[in-house]
Amino acid sequence: MVSDATSMAATGTAGEVMAAVDEAGSESRLVIADISQDGAWVSASMDATRDLEAWR
Repeated sequence: MVSDATSMAATGTAGEVMAAVDEAGSESRLVIADISQDGAWVSASMDATRDLEAWR
């Protein structure tokens, strides 16, 4: 996936971002997506994520 940082700035839209845990199969993944844009999402294995307290 290629990111395009200029497209959001050019349009001036704020978007609508949501996060969810996808538990399909044997691996859980954190998915973060801008649901107002097609293809604007990222996912990471839950093993690679950190809770907020551990991150601070």
